[in-house]
This record gives sequence, structure tokens and C-alpha cells, in this order.
Amino acid sequence: MLILASASPRRLELLRQIGVNPDAVVGADIDETPQPGERPRDLALRLARGKAAAAARPGVHVLAADTVVAAGRRILPKTEEMAEAKACLDLLSGRRHRVITAVMLWSPGGQVSERVVVSTVAFARLTDAQKRAYLESGEWRGKAGGYAIQGCAAAFIRFLSGTYSGVVGLPLFETAQLLRSRGLLV
Repeated sequence: MLILASASPRRLELLRQIGVNPDAVVGADIDETPQPGERPRDLALRLARGKAAAAARPGVHVLAADTVVAAGRRILPKTEEMAEAKACLDLLSGRRHRVITAVMLWSPGGQVSERVVVSTVAFARLTDAQKRAYLESGEWRGKAGGYAIQGCAAAFIRFLSGTYSGVVGLPLFETAQLLRSRGLLV
């Protein structure tokens, strides 16, 4: 049995893309606030671990992931307010940033495997009109860094080094490796 510890429809869709249909999807309600001085990579790992622990059940495999967008050491929020999303767009416009996704597989018997995938994304320099149109779309709501690469923000991405699926929220190659190591995927 496999539980996906994520309420993200994108993660479920990505898993299904590689032929994995979890037996259950459990949204783990954990505090995602960065701790003082916490680095982006450490935050992604802590949150993936916390989600897995919150969804753990005896005798069940649990797959959890979390994605953090970082400009330097600065962690960008999962935007809920338009002002936050605008601040993220202003910061990302014309520059590179990192998208860090941690994936964790918790297996019966206490086996834990995790991977961290870092991708570099560069935004084009955005005009005020482009920012306004994107903000009006509402697509930024609840998205780390205020954007979704799989949506209309794809038109802003001039460079990607790493893994597209990792930027969406679940690096498929690394996830497949973890699942194969436990006999959950061919």
C-alpha cells in the first residue's frame, strides 16, 4: 500500500504520469513556516519529512515531497495575497533562482530514503503589463514563489537547468528510483 502525503493535485498527476496510483492521498497539515536562519534545502527536507511522519500508518509506504523557491538564501513564500505574489514577481524578474524539491519515501520497518533535487530557473525581465496580467490570472495563489511553471508563467521562463517535474513539485526520475528501490514500481 502506498500513501501520497500531499494535497497537491499536481503531485498526484505527476505520479500517475509514471503509472503510479497511490492507494490513498493524505494532505498533511503541518506548519510550513521557515525557522529562523533555516536554509532553503533544509526547509524542503524538514517539510517533506514532516508530511511523511504526519501521514505514516503501520505497514504502509508513504511518499512525501515539498518544494521551496529560493533567491539566494531567501525563501520565497507560497503566495496567498496578491501583494506577496507581486513582490515575488518583482524579485524574480530578469534573474535566476533555485527550485528545491525534497522527496521522501517512508517504508514499513522504518526504512527512510530521501532525495533533494535542485533546479535553476531564469525569468525573463517582466514588463509591468505582464506582471499585471499574471496577477489578474490568480494562478499564483498558493504557489511557492508565486508562480506555476506548468501554467501561463511558462511564457516567462527563459532558462531551466534541472528537472521540469521537480519545478512542478515532484522530480519523477528520483521519485521512480525511490519507488523501484522498494518494489513499488517496475
